[in-house]
Amino acid sequence: MLPIDLSGKRALVAGVADDNGFGWAIAKHLIQAGATVCVATWPPALNIFLNLLERGKLDASRRLADGSLLSFEKIYPLDAVFDALEDAPAELRENKRYKDVGDFSITGLADRVRSDFGEGSVDILVHSLANGPEVKKALIDTSRAGYLAAVSASAYSLVSMVRAFGPLMRRGGAVASLTYMASERAIPGYGGGMSSAKAALESDTRVLAFEAGRRYGIRVNTVSAGPYASRAASAIGIIDDMVTYCEGNAPLTERLEATEVGAATAFLCSPLASGITGATIYVDKGIHAMGMAVDGGTVPARS
Repeated sequence: MLPIDLSGKRALVAGVADDNGFGWAIAKHLIQAGATVCVATWPPALNIFLNLLERGKLDASRRLADGSLLSFEKIYPLDAVFDALEDAPAELRENKRYKDVGDFSITGLADRVRSDFGEGSVDILVHSLANGPEVKKALIDTSRAGYLAAVSASAYSLVSMVRAFGPLMRRGGAVASLTYMASERAIPGYGGGMSSAKAALESDTRVLAFEAGRRYGIRVNTVSAGPYASRAASAIGIIDDMVTYCEGNAPLTERLEATEVGAATAFLCSPLASGITGATIYVDKGIHAMGMAVDGGTVPARS
């Protein structure tokens, strides 16, 4: 056997607000591998998430292979469009969903982790964050504000998090994020600057792999996941069509499962992947390899 062993390692997964998305699946796989996991949640979703956990509504999804229920070491608030609390407008800080959670910025999150666990206390950082307020608009119709908001929330937030958490991470640690094939191929309907944000995320992954590797001795990779009908992805508006298209045209026609992305990310963050950095790893049933649609039909095998 060649197990993924993350015993004694601490992970922070940013972008977990329910049990339906890639962030939850990644956190669960890291725990299955032996890591302790903290999560960071968008403040407007934080109380709902905590209530679901406390009322046992997520217990089925929390079930681990040994029958026990996963638990998170800490659950923090995070709005990753703000590097520091003073960057958030006063009206947002006074909003009822924000005012009682403390410092919800990226720097605030790093300071909380440092206060709770000390320096050199993080081994794995997962960026499962993306938002484009105008994602349903064609790129040509996207406003400057909408475009920059998509890049800020979905790409620059990774840069900011690596800067804030690099000093907290042990050498040999790993950073992983989530991207999508729209970074390199035109996906009609995936608009609002999100394709540009994903392209920036992949480019930044390569540069951060060099800079954070030399400065902190950590690895930085991104996972290009295929379309998956999570609650968050419903904001795209065409997610069901995207999933159906992949079923009909990918080399492997089964629908992508979040657990497959979770397993691949756990591998990338483990010592088994110690030689991998600056990479975009596709977990998409092979759809990225296709250059021609097959219209949902079956292509006969040829000898």
